[in-house]
Amino acid sequence: MKSRCTSASRKSPELSWSKALPMRRLRLVLLLAFCWVSTYTSANYSFEISDIRVQGLLRVTPGTVFNAMSIDIGDVATPQSIRATIRELFKTGYFRDVAINRDGDILLVEVSERPSIVSIEISGNKAVPTEALLEGLAAEGLKEGEIFKQATLDRVRIELIRQYVAQGQYTANIETDIDVLARNRVSIEIEVEEGKRATIVQIAFVGNEVFSTKTLLEQMELKQPTLFGFISGENRYSREKLQGDLESIEAFYTDRGYIEFKINSTQVSMTPDRKQVYLTINISEGAKHLINKVELVGDLSDVDPKAIEELIVVSEGQLYSSALLTATEELVTRQLGRYGYTFATATAVTDVQEDGLVDIKFMVNTGKRAYVRRMNFTGNTTTRDTVLRREMRQLEGAWASIDLIDLSKVRLERLGFFSDVTVETPEVAGEDGLIDVDIQVQEQSTGAITGSLGYQKLSGVILGASVQKANIAGTGKNIGFSLNWSDYRKSVSYTYINPYFTKEGVSRGLSVFLRDTDYSTLNLNAFSTSAIGAGARFGFPIGETKRLQFAGRIEFTDVENSGAEATEIQDFISSSGTDFLNYKVEGLWSRDTRNRAVFATRGSRQTTALEVSVPGSDLEFYRANVQLEQYFPVPWLDSNYAIRLNADLGFGGAYGETEVYPFYEHFYAGGFGSIRGYKRSTLGPRSTTLQNFGSNVPGRPFGGNVLTELSAEFIFPLPFMKNKAQVRSLYYIDAGNVFSDHCSETSVNCFAPSFSELRGSTGVAVSWLTRMGPMSFSLGVPFNDTEFDETEIFSFEVGQTF
Repeated sequence: MKSRCTSASRKSPELSWSKALPMRRLRLVLLLAFCWVSTYTSANYSFEISDIRVQGLLRVTPGTVFNAMSIDIGDVATPQSIRATIRELFKTGYFRDVAINRDGDILLVEVSERPSIVSIEISGNKAVPTEALLEGLAAEGLKEGEIFKQATLDRVRIELIRQYVAQGQYTANIETDIDVLARNRVSIEIEVEEGKRATIVQIAFVGNEVFSTKTLLEQMELKQPTLFGFISGENRYSREKLQGDLESIEAFYTDRGYIEFKINSTQVSMTPDRKQVYLTINISEGAKHLINKVELVGDLSDVDPKAIEELIVVSEGQLYSSALLTATEELVTRQLGRYGYTFATATAVTDVQEDGLVDIKFMVNTGKRAYVRRMNFTGNTTTRDTVLRREMRQLEGAWASIDLIDLSKVRLERLGFFSDVTVETPEVAGEDGLIDVDIQVQEQSTGAITGSLGYQKLSGVILGASVQKANIAGTGKNIGFSLNWSDYRKSVSYTYINPYFTKEGVSRGLSVFLRDTDYSTLNLNAFSTSAIGAGARFGFPIGETKRLQFAGRIEFTDVENSGAEATEIQDFISSSGTDFLNYKVEGLWSRDTRNRAVFATRGSRQTTALEVSVPGSDLEFYRANVQLEQYFPVPWLDSNYAIRLNADLGFGGAYGETEVYPFYEHFYAGGFGSIRGYKRSTLGPRSTTLQNFGSNVPGRPFGGNVLTELSAEFIFPLPFMKNKAQVRSLYYIDAGNVFSDHCSETSVNCFAPSFSELRGSTGVAVSWLTRMGPMSFSLGVPFNDTEFDETEIFSFEVGQTF
């Protein structure tokens, strides 16, 4: 590097030359000396780098340093390049001090690293979980093992305080303490003082004439103080809730014709102690408008224009409603998405007239038809890709259909293998008209182990175990094994189901069971049965939501009279015997449109089944079941709320040479999963016992051949539960009973099907899928019960999942 020095002289008057000469000479000497020093210094620090050595590294690798430096071996080092290199190293954030020197032609880089974080402790936080705070810190680079930056910690602290303030906790404060440890390490302690959330004292509206303040307050989630408001927390101020309430008020007006409505200002006044707030909302209502003209504008040559026009839900002369405009936009966009126009848009453009009318143009832009390049699956660590891919109805290489993509998502949710399924359709970079379908699943426990250990006075020690595993080894196949051992019942069963026995979706199921039941040990009738059997089942898909199944089973049953005094049992054994070999066939039709197999919130399920003990069997009888289940969303509430209606109907009868429906095949009702509020299997007819004097007295629960179970449920989320997908809470009304079509004059509590004899209950129930097991309990009050009905206010069931 060269340094240039130049000097310039200026002629002075001849009379002053002698006086100015000494000063001129001094200035010239100083200028020449400066130029010589500058030239010497530049030459001294300009050199060709033969090697670069880094000193002071502890955890940062040399490669990180070299990658950050723009200077390299063979380059000429200059003061400017040295300064630039120092800035580059500081910019990495890894170092608190950087110095560069030279040793001959070797460049020496001396650094002092910032300390590393060995631990982060957070205390005092309640409103925000520790896990969420740690995730937020990690996103900013503050986590164990990372380099500590004080500026980052200060910035995060300020942002956390802002978040608390946004929630109405104006007195919140956060203190941080840095403990310096050996080996250039630090530990961070964060102490959170959340403070109490400010409460709303008053909400006032200014400018409202059409609608009263009371009406507008009803549209808001934030409330003024009420008697029990401190329990629900509805009067606790939150900036986010206020913003949502302002949008709700605006929607309330614009849905009722006030297209020019606007919120002029919102004032939040706080008391000096920052614990109470006053809200003042200033609005302009404007005039009510009617729709004058409605037009559909856009190139719809590749679709059916009439089909699009039929989706417009606004018309001339109708009161203006922004909700109806939004609904039309969504309907049109979705309809175009069915034709593969994934990027289509429909926008309502309004033109407000002075005479209280408004013109509406729906601007439709179909865009290019999108095709699916690839379908990608993530999150399925256990479940194989083939299990997911065979549920897909959207095909790769075909044009994208929003209906088929949604249906594919629903089919994955119905499997019951995943707690969450999300679908995204990003555009392929650099490819016009191509998208990928990215499906991310979150796997959940698909197996269950249930066990019981107890003692009852009538049945003695009870041991039970059951193993159910869906999606075995990620194949989608299901197996089940159960073992029960008690004085009452000893049973072993095994089931195996392959939902894709063929690639076309034909399923096959196999089952084997062995069961000994002694009813004399329970509060039922004194008889016992021993049954052994095996069967097979095949299912055939009919479209996307319907299925037809056929099953066959051979079953041998031995009925033993254990001193039963019930006249019905004695009469049956006298006429039909005790040993029965029956060949059963079953036909089942089902339709399922539910969005999930577990804890559904929309859709329906219908099942119709008929089982027949065919001619040639020792007993000839049939058993029919119909189950109807329907979910309805609640329009004004979110998707966590739903209404469920359920009906379970059953009928059994004898035919051929068999005169009476076998009593050991009776229907029973009562208990959880049936009619809550009553003990399990205790509703319906009672057996009769003939006494010595010829009179009949009531016996024990006997069941019947007609079953009616009806249920209506309002499903709602528990506010204190975070994972609402794993918990279901509901309010229910149950009604039903077991009837008989062959009651005699001596029968006890035996009725033909009748609405007046339905037993009912109402209450609340909660089901919770946890790793401790599927827990369920109900608390209900029976009604329309009689002296023979055994009520049960509280019932509880528990299992264990894996």
